[in-house]
Amino acid sequence: MNFATYPSLAGRVVFVTGGATGIGADIVEAFAGQRARVAFVDLQEEAGQALAERIAARGEPKPLCIRADVTDISALQAAIARVRAELGPIGALVNNAANDQRHVLDEVSVEVWDQTQNVNLRHQFFAAQAVRPQMRELGGGSIINMSSTAWRLGIGELAAYATAKAAVLGLTRALARAFGPDNIRVNAIEPGAVMTEKQRRLWFTTEEAVRAMVDRQVIPRVLRGEEIARAVLFLAADDSRMISKQTLTVDAGLR
Repeated sequence: MNFATYPSLAGRVVFVTGGATGIGADIVEAFAGQRARVAFVDLQEEAGQALAERIAARGEPKPLCIRADVTDISALQAAIARVRAELGPIGALVNNAANDQRHVLDEVSVEVWDQTQNVNLRHQFFAAQAVRPQMRELGGGSIINMSSTAWRLGIGELAAYATAKAAVLGLTRALARAFGPDNIRVNAIEPGAVMTEKQRRLWFTTEEAVRAMVDRQVIPRVLRGEEIARAVLFLAADDSRMISKQTLTVDAGLR
């Protein structure tokens, strides 16, 4: 299949959180394939550096991998400042970092609840806050916040995660209103059951489990991270310049 090329993304500085593995890595690769100048943060530095080397070996711009914990807001802000200094002002932000850890409801502590909100929600606000001056300098930009269809499905063991991911939509709409006068667009994407390596290792450990999930989709194919990445590219590119305060669901029609 042939997919779109976006000339407006060539040379654009893009910042991705949680970019070393999974959907984040697919997003990083997709932007690199568009000749964007990509930087990403992740705690998995070894995996991140390996990803950057693979991309460079293909002759595409080598991404800047920065080890940082997004729950450490000072470290996140420092990483964003470093990207400005080394690559230039950030034109697209993808708030991707997340952790869909399951919890037995009766065992959720205040600490677990707060950590879940921090890793799935809080950093999105502070990353957006930090890139706003850089995007204003450019005359505009695009912020893409990653939500999830998990909050719509009502999965008991994901109560804390689902709460954070539902809140991402409220955050997206508020930021879109606040940042709109600066020509900064803010949108959200809700991925469905993306079969990353982590998902297969932890939750969908058999082909039967994968097939059971696929059977719940109206499009009966395994959903992969590159499908999410292509939606991110569109929302980051100038082709979507009049789209803001919206949520795009990419779930193969999961019900």
